[in-house]
Amino acid sequence: MPDDSDPEANLEQWKSAMQEEHADAIANPDPDESHQIEGVAQVTYRVTFDYDAADDALERASAEEVDDLTDPELLSCACGVRGMTPEEAREHMAAAVERE
Repeated sequence: MPDDSDPEANLEQWKSAMQEEHADAIANPDPDESHQIEGVAQVTYRVTFDYDAADDALERASAEEVDDLTDPELLSCACGVRGMTPEEAREHMAAAVERE
């Protein structure tokens, strides 16, 4: 039973347990699951609008991409392992291939 008198120690204990669980999931992928790395990236656009006075509406006039698409910093696997760095994702996939 945790000692409720020291919330900081409880938090550190919880974080340590979560980090160990995360590291284990990366290093020991479930062989019965499908493994494919995925991530979400966001690209920024500058969008201009024309005002249609008759309809009192804004209508999109143009959209210009203002940022290049970059790879996300955190990746996930289709098997459910989330929040991996690219290095951790490579480790996870290498371990999954080894287990095939």
